Amino acid sequence: VALAWLTVRTDLPGRRFWSLATILPLVIPSYVGAFTLVSALGPRGLVQGWLEPLGIERLPSIYGFPGALLALTLFTYPYILLSVRAALRGLDPSLEEAARSLGRTPWQVFREITLPHLRPSIAAGALLVALYTLSDFGAVSMLRFDSFTRAIYMQYSASFDRSTAAVLALLLVALTLVILVGEQKMRGKARYYRSSSGTVRPAAPVKLGRWRWPALAFCGLVTLLALAMPLGVIGYWLVRGLNAGQALSLRPDVAFNSVSASGAAALAAIAAAVPVTVLATRFPGRMSRWLERSTYIGFALPSIVIALSLVFFGANFATFLYQTLFLLVLAYVVRFLPQAVGSTRASMLQVSPRLEEAARNLGRTPLQTLRSVTLPLVRPGLFTGLALVFLTAMKELPATLLLGPTGFRTMATRIWDFSEEAFFAQASVPALLLVLVSAVGVWIILSQEEKRAGR
Repeated sequence: VALAWLTVRTDLPGRRFWSLATILPLVIPSYVGAFTLVSALGPRGLVQGWLEPLGIERLPSIYGFPGALLALTLFTYPYILLSVRAALRGLDPSLEEAARSLGRTPWQVFREITLPHLRPSIAAGALLVALYTLSDFGAVSMLRFDSFTRAIYMQYSASFDRSTAAVLALLLVALTLVILVGEQKMRGKARYYRSSSGTVRPAAPVKLGRWRWPALAFCGLVTLLALAMPLGVIGYWLVRGLNAGQALSLRPDVAFNSVSASGAAALAAIAAAVPVTVLATRFPGRMSRWLERSTYIGFALPSIVIALSLVFFGANFATFLYQTLFLLVLAYVVRFLPQAVGSTRASMLQVSPRLEEAARNLGRTPLQTLRSVTLPLVRPGLFTGLALVFLTAMKELPATLLLGPTGFRTMATRIWDFSEEAFFAQASVPALLLVLVSAVGVWIILSQEEKRAGR
């Protein structure tokens, strides 16, 4: 919230730079961030090596709750930042100006006017962070924190009796439902409307005055920890490995596995999203509304729960599918279908139904109308959904570990393998590639945000 307010509503020096820099930690998957934290702050890590000449021979342990809290905070806060920043840009400044004209201080205006209007966006961002944290597996496992997801994986891997893992998965689902209900209660029935119509005029920047330098230091510290340090650690191990003559390369089969599984999931998700979106937007009703909402169940469920349920299904009812690529792709589709539905629906709502009616009046069948009129017009949304599903599926770790065929390795699982063995130089190559892949996804998200702001 503080970063959003500083980068949107103040005269912070370099505001445009900080607006981008504070969002960019989204490009770093949490387990990649955890790998860099262990490498930098763990026993015999980079920071300890630098501090030993100063007489500091031991740092506080990065493992356990402190490390997991640090990692998940650093690499998930942009979800709240994006949500609050969008709300601040849409907030009518006349309300704050009226409060200031009545003698309120900037702090009182923020506390009494701005913050209450940001409550829905804070709740929405906090929900995303809570769901992400509950479903995270890679970061908490690398930092040896016993979360639900790590316990489920350990029980699944170490025992032939999977009942304990199933019970833990049910408890995790129950906790997820509690969070969803709590967010709904927190948001309540609050609705906030602008007092004026039309385009929102920009608010006059709040002058920071003597707080300018502390604000800059705060933005710099967050960017250093969440962006510069992880990228620097990856670069360090990459250069160190090359200088040591190590063969740092990505096996062709690993790259092919990542692209093929993610690509198949993206195509399947778009194929499923189109009919759902057409029904929801062109034939609104109770059934179509529930059909669309049902697609979002996968986003709320942790991926390890989805994977475990598909393992149970394959092992007991469809043995011919067990440990096949089909089940892995199905898990990706269930988990990431909301991304395809959301982007496709946004584009579909911009297409006037009159164009489709005109095509049908000219003798086109509904299928011909969909193929020749609707789909070409929603192509940007289809491409965005395709790209988002492809990129996020490529980063998926727990579902790939549980459902991947024997010997099936992706970039995500290679990072996991190398980090578990403390082969940080070898892990740096797939980590860097995944960061670049994630950067494309963030670019898509920011492009959509800029388009909405431009309207």
